[in-house]
Amino acid sequence: MIKPSAALAAAFLAFAATPSSAVDLAKNRTTLPDLVLGDKEGNDYAVSQKDYELEAGKSYQLDIVSNGGKEYKFFSPELFRHIWINQIVINHLEIHGPGAPHHLEWDDEGAIRIEFVVIRPGNFKWWIDGLEQRGMTGTFKVK
Repeated sequence: MIKPSAALAAAFLAFAATPSSAVDLAKNRTTLPDLVLGDKEGNDYAVSQKDYELEAGKSYQLDIVSNGGKEYKFFSPELFRHIWINQIVINHLEIHGPGAPHHLEWDDEGAIRIEFVVIRPGNFKWWIDGLEQRGMTGTFKVK
């Protein structure tokens, strides 16, 4: 019979002996199609893609791009709650932190990149605050 302290020590040694087999989930990320808000023809309410299909445990990169026609406030609180964010990138400047943002906002033309790993499955809605009735909504469907 193994004593509890011996079992704990054996488990620790087994874990410590295999760090090279650990998987870095932030690597080998899949680049998703850009989510473009507004179009170049002047339709400020156009959305390039409404729905995304993702897989829990996988790493993704998503560029959300504003064509600058309106002020856009991107909300997806359930998605933000169920992902680990590696970084947020704006103009090649990186934001790292322990938590998710409340929302993302554009006052002008530009892109915000989110690099993340999905932690749990579900259907997570996203919307542009105040413009939902104009069709600026969608879903992240995570298997």
